[in-house]
Amino acid sequence: MGVAVRSVRVARGVGVLIVAVTMLVLPATAGAQPSATGGASAARWATSHDGPQPYAGVSVSWDVPIRMSDGTVLRANVYRPADKSGRATSQRHPVVVNMTPYTKLITAVGTAVTQHPVLGPFLTQLVDGISQIAAPIRDIADVSQLTNTLRDGGARTFLVDEDLVRSGYTQVVVDVRGTGFSQGRWDVFQSREQADTVEVIDWAAKQRFSNGKVGMSGVSYSAINQIQAANKNPAALKAIFPVEPGGDLIRDIVAPGGALGVGFLPMWLTLVNSTKMVPNVASMLDGTFDWTWLADRISDPFTFYPELFAALLTPDIPSVPPQLDELLTTNSEPRTSWLDHAERITTPTFIYGGWFDLFTNSEVRMYNKIPLAPGRKQLIMGDGYHLTIGGGQQGRAGTPPRLDVLQKAWFDKWLKGIDNGIDRYGPVNLKQVGDAWMTAQQFPRAGMTRQRLYLDDRRSGTAPHAVRDGSLTTAPTGSRGRLTISPGVLTLCSRDSAQQTAGATALFPWCAEDARISERNALTFTSAPVRTTRSVSGYANVRVNAVMDATDGYWTATLNDVAPDGTSKVISSGQVVASLRNYERSRSQFASNGDVTDPFYTLTLDSRERVRPGRPVAIDIGLLPTEALIKAGHRLRVDVFAMNLPRGLPLRPLLNESQLKPQHIQLDPRRPSFLNLPVSQAIG
Repeated sequence: MGVAVRSVRVARGVGVLIVAVTMLVLPATAGAQPSATGGASAARWATSHDGPQPYAGVSVSWDVPIRMSDGTVLRANVYRPADKSGRATSQRHPVVVNMTPYTKLITAVGTAVTQHPVLGPFLTQLVDGISQIAAPIRDIADVSQLTNTLRDGGARTFLVDEDLVRSGYTQVVVDVRGTGFSQGRWDVFQSREQADTVEVIDWAAKQRFSNGKVGMSGVSYSAINQIQAANKNPAALKAIFPVEPGGDLIRDIVAPGGALGVGFLPMWLTLVNSTKMVPNVASMLDGTFDWTWLADRISDPFTFYPELFAALLTPDIPSVPPQLDELLTTNSEPRTSWLDHAERITTPTFIYGGWFDLFTNSEVRMYNKIPLAPGRKQLIMGDGYHLTIGGGQQGRAGTPPRLDVLQKAWFDKWLKGIDNGIDRYGPVNLKQVGDAWMTAQQFPRAGMTRQRLYLDDRRSGTAPHAVRDGSLTTAPTGSRGRLTISPGVLTLCSRDSAQQTAGATALFPWCAEDARISERNALTFTSAPVRTTRSVSGYANVRVNAVMDATDGYWTATLNDVAPDGTSKVISSGQVVASLRNYERSRSQFASNGDVTDPFYTLTLDSRERVRPGRPVAIDIGLLPTEALIKAGHRLRVDVFAMNLPRGLPLRPLLNESQLKPQHIQLDPRRPSFLNLPVSQAIG
């Protein structure tokens, strides 16, 4: 606005008229910040968050009971603005709700340690010290992947941000049904849990400390239930700030491409099922122990383990038990409950995600489906992992503001009505894989062209370590050769492994940042060096003319940026079980030539189509969305695998049918195998 005001003062005559007309006809996003940094507005947002606050303290009410409509009692910690003595203010403020399955005890301890006036700075110094000490071995073990999350404010969006509370917000952290200290059976995002969230929002709006306006915050699970609440549009919900939300849990983490997410699911289920058994020790000491809580835990100690074990152990399709069959049926309760229905959302929504997050599949889809004008919805996509929340966004030129700063600015705008310019930020900020942050009006970015690059058996000379070093060409191959790949385990050291383990194996950059180890189990197809720099923005698809020796198989593909020194960095990946290759045309995307570019796999037993051994079949391997810069002199590469541990493992009945036999790509000019790529300039 400052630039506009100065322009009006300087302008005369016709100039004034031009400015006035321009202000009338340009869309709201015309005032958007010029870069991902947020410009001058970002400094004001940081000052608003980090500077002096109207309240000196935070008052906490522990384990406040909230009774649901079915009689189940949830427990909440309520953090309120207070004076220096800790006495809560009598003023009414907006309320920010966080629904967590990881027990609010963890939230309380994490908040107390990281934001303690002495322990907090000490922890920051410790984290910085660890990063400096580990710097010489960063090529071997890069601990900054995790330490940056603590240093750069991302962790505060998981915990309670006491600076936010002191600025005039009440934060309510609630254990979801069946977890933490709340009663009931863990419902895992299904209809009863979603009803609970709406009832908690209504409860928060009606409390004496509330002004009736409610926002929601939180990461991962606590981001997903924000989306689920917002799609019901409760009257009191005025803004949400979901960090790393999922929108289609079957396709995101349970069975991406039809293969069980074995790298994440067992670890995650163990975490929640373990922490939900931790009792409220204080209630045991003061005689208020909740015996209903104990009875509920005894009745359901291992939520979703039966489904997990069935997926791993059931030998054949006729033996699939009902609880697993439910997950493989289109209109079952979990399948419908686990969809985002973002097209129903009218609440201002700020989504933060990443190209290598667990939920990359859903984050940009949800943003695009939300029927709000840019500005009322915002999207940031970084290039980190699920556990590296907001890492690398402090003290670096050209990066977005810290997540805790953005979150406060978002709530100040929509819960307090402060015109701080956050609605003119972005609306889409993207970290290009291989380069810097950029601002765009949409994703995929405008100006991309679709190009086919063909899989060819001629050697490129760039991947002698691979099972087969092929080429990626601009013209179809005339070859009728057959390329064979067998299942292997070297993807345990890969970018997909880092993605599926939420960033754990990203500590080893020689795995996460360079695919040359995993490519020893791959067919590679590499282009000639690109002559000029170009961007890739959107969804890509790899079509293979496949031949299998069994009635099923498992296909994985990655899209890589190959540097002149040979480093092969994955920028996108995808996978599909051969018998689950069918996709819904109405929910898939296609290029103008008819190629599918984003197949939306059906992933049901009813849609399953077994392969005829020895007969060619077209299989489309949809890759996750990406934004990447391919620099002059670099090459593009497609890697094709027959296994993708730990990202996925075919359900046991399908794995048995595959017999782990070799798989083949049959090159045929009439049925070409190719990559369909969204690129800013065609590769010549």
